[in-house]
Amino acid sequence: MVVGNKIQFKDKLRLGLAVSIAKSVTLMVRSLNLGAASVLPGAIARRIEPRLLPLLSQQVKNGVILVAGTNGKTTTSLFLRDILERQGFRVAHNSTGANLENGLMTALMESANLVGSLDVDYAILEVDENILPRVLAPIQPKLIVCLNLFRDQLDRYGEVDTISKRWGSAIATLPPETIIVANADDPTICYLGQQLSQQRVTFFGLNEPENYLESIPHAVDSIYCPSCGHALDYKGVYLSHMGEYTCPSCGFTRNQPTIDSSRWPQILIGLYNKYNTLAAATAAMELGIEEATIRDAIPNFQPAFGRAEELNINGKQVRILLSKNPVGTNETIRVVTQSHHKTTLLVLNDRIQDGEDVSWIWDVDTEKLVQRGGTLIVSGDRAYDMALRLRYSDPAPQNTCKLIVQENLQQAINTALEHTPDHETLHILPTYTAMLDVREVLTGRKIR
Repeated sequence: MVVGNKIQFKDKLRLGLAVSIAKSVTLMVRSLNLGAASVLPGAIARRIEPRLLPLLSQQVKNGVILVAGTNGKTTTSLFLRDILERQGFRVAHNSTGANLENGLMTALMESANLVGSLDVDYAILEVDENILPRVLAPIQPKLIVCLNLFRDQLDRYGEVDTISKRWGSAIATLPPETIIVANADDPTICYLGQQLSQQRVTFFGLNEPENYLESIPHAVDSIYCPSCGHALDYKGVYLSHMGEYTCPSCGFTRNQPTIDSSRWPQILIGLYNKYNTLAAATAAMELGIEEATIRDAIPNFQPAFGRAEELNINGKQVRILLSKNPVGTNETIRVVTQSHHKTTLLVLNDRIQDGEDVSWIWDVDTEKLVQRGGTLIVSGDRAYDMALRLRYSDPAPQNTCKLIVQENLQQAINTALEHTPDHETLHILPTYTAMLDVREVLTGRKIR
């Protein structure tokens, strides 16, 4: 049991035992170069002390911040951490991206001492959208950032509406002092925020009509009113179903964002990273951070691995753009097609972390990538599925682009680099496990 931020003596022994064993496991795994030890220590410690998550999270002095959503969790979390650390705060963070329960516990233990005492001001934990409802009660977060909800790994998670209802029911049980930072441009998230009558809710979103898409893309999930089910009227769409909307039937409409996005620069490239910037900035302001401090952090921000990360390989520039679901891949394709760089490597895997159902690639607007021309190389466990999708993107793709299928990833990367002129950048669009494989080939280091 925790009283205030202090653990009662009778709980200290078991907690200390769990943490010390977990730290020993971490040391062993890393010493043997078996990975980052971002999940296993939590799994072991949890067996010893099942209350590990509340015992650790309730020691965080200023509270735990949860970042949840389908896309953007890692980048938003990392930027918010940068902001807080610039203010001198000590922050625990699951920086490896291990966002299931064992990963959350491992991250907290990383910042604890051998007896389980945690001396940090904040903990920023990115949380998988499916487990958010399960961790709210034990963590009792100070602030929750609700980024977006898109279709992602339907074989594991189910539909967007199901997840949003579970989120709303769980968040509604939290204390009134809990702060919710919600995406106004996502109808499902915006409606969720509007239904929370007890908690403090603030919104972020874009006010940039010049960035509207020409039409609503194929990969949309929530273009119907979450209140009455009527089709929403969109003034404009930024990406997928996110934009400015109203319901002509019941009057449901988008909340006005707290921050005027047109006045803000963004971290990294891509419109989706403008959302990540605004989410982190809004959260930081809710925590009392000055706007000037937040703005100062933007030019110095370094991306997490695979999220618009840039590497120099044998004198050539490589940019890795994680592409793990229809919406995210459409946005990375937008980044590629808006550039003048014409060589792209797509790597599609179907492992557990990716989702074993790869039918989502047929919801991706690959036509834009194929019709612009250039060289496309495909690889990964499902290389031929991706190649087929690209073939169907143009009746005669050989007339517009060169398509190369190379199952072996090392050879695929070598081929892509060979086809990339010295003055251009090679874009690599991998799914999650493919991104880990790509980075291992490029850097010689595993991330697990």
